[in-house]
Amino acid sequence: MKNKILNLLGLATRAGNIIAGNNACENALKMKKIKMLIVAEEASDKTKKNYKFYAEKYNIPIIFIGTIEELSKTIGQKNKAIIGIKDINIVKGIQKLINGGEAIG
Repeated sequence: MKNKILNLLGLATRAGNIIAGNNACENALKMKKIKMLIVAEEASDKTKKNYKFYAEKYNIPIIFIGTIEELSKTIGQKNKAIIGIKDINIVKGIQKLINGGEAIG
């Protein structure tokens, strides 16, 4: 499942539908541009706590998956533990995978 989610994340990246990094995601959340948060499993406890708070505050899903290296490689950047997805269709595909179905694409 993780590889399929990372594949969808790569697709979202190529389509220009992600925001990566702490500051960029915080700003985009405040502007309500992010539809889902993806946080690396190895992110600090403080980071995880902060983004759980944001997810609840802005009523968006959040998943903890992969390592910082895996997420960064998937989006073609370095040292990114937080990724925001802007496209609701990518979010639906990821949620479908999490819930046991196959995503389209």
